Amino acid sequence: MKSAKFVVIEGLEGAGKSTAVATVLSWLQANGADVVQTREPGGTPLAEQIRTMVKAVQDEKIAPETELLLMYAARSQLLANVIRPALARGQWVLADRHDLSSRAYQGGGRQIASEIIDQIRAVVVKDTRPDLTLYLDIDPEIGLKRALARGELDRIEQEKLDFFKRTRQKYLEIAATDSSIVVIDASKPLEQVQQALTDTLSAWFN
Repeated sequence: MKSAKFVVIEGLEGAGKSTAVATVLSWLQANGADVVQTREPGGTPLAEQIRTMVKAVQDEKIAPETELLLMYAARSQLLANVIRPALARGQWVLADRHDLSSRAYQGGGRQIASEIIDQIRAVVVKDTRPDLTLYLDIDPEIGLKRALARGELDRIEQEKLDFFKRTRQKYLEIAATDSSIVVIDASKPLEQVQQALTDTLSAWFN
């Protein structure tokens, strides 16, 4: 096992991130890693309050730029108070979403220019980047049906299908240019998805 690394699970609603996180966590721990788990938005007391605001259905329309800034405010807290300290201690970090989510959802879904996002990223993220991102790819129609089956949808989950199609397209565009992002077909049976995850981890870190 290599020294402490930063691993992120990404994907649309219904892609199976929670199951993937559990699979990856089990594999890392079985291979001797001391793991700190995080999620975004959230992961610290203040960031969790921001998460509640972002996901709650509001009477007031939330401007795309407001949503973007709230996401990065939560991310800033998480990086400063959890992720960077854990990595400095030699612990692995396993995150349910990170910066790629904003680039896909706010950049692709909300259609905020990448130049704007990149300026904020430079201030907040700096040089703390994931060593490996596992992107669970799924057709938005399938993913949203899965999400709806889980129960009531939050504010973002209630967006129209086109929003999620743009988000998926942005995920795939970025993944095609970044070798640290591995695309996993999340439409396959659970056992096959889990095998793909562990195969990727074995090849990447052993």
